[in-house]
Amino acid sequence: MLSKRTIIGLVVGTTIIAIGGYSLLSHIGTITINENYVLGVGDAIPYTIPAPASTPQHMKIVGDAFDLKLQSPADGLQIPNTSYKKELTLDWVHFEDGETKILIQNTGNTELTITGKLIRSSDPIWFTFDLMVITSGMVIIGFSMGFTLRKPKGF
Repeated sequence: MLSKRTIIGLVVGTTIIAIGGYSLLSHIGTITINENYVLGVGDAIPYTIPAPASTPQHMKIVGDAFDLKLQSPADGLQIPNTSYKKELTLDWVHFEDGETKILIQNTGNTELTITGKLIRSSDPIWFTFDLMVITSGMVIIGFSMGFTLRKPKGF
């Protein structure tokens, strides 16, 4: 017969393992980011988009005036530091794995609106984090199984 604490530990540990497993599966592949950002007057924002080959990217920038610099991997889209007025729509595809680096500086008298659909690679740190969550669930189950053999001192 399992004790009450053992059953609680099994349920909690199994739940934590299930959450970690779901998170692990959701972090596999690419992540789509729907960007909607407002940039204040005189502010700048850098974007770094790590993405696998053949991923389409879309970005639309609307504002009074702004500077933009874009560097895409390999022979992809390259835009040196250039000034723009009113609106700019960028559509490009990553030709190979790598990072696209974008720097946007608001040089106008109004706020700048940046919208887009960016597809990026998953960050490897999430894989490690998910494994730690799964491991902690297994440790909880292990401790709770100790209560089936004998009741430790202090409990």
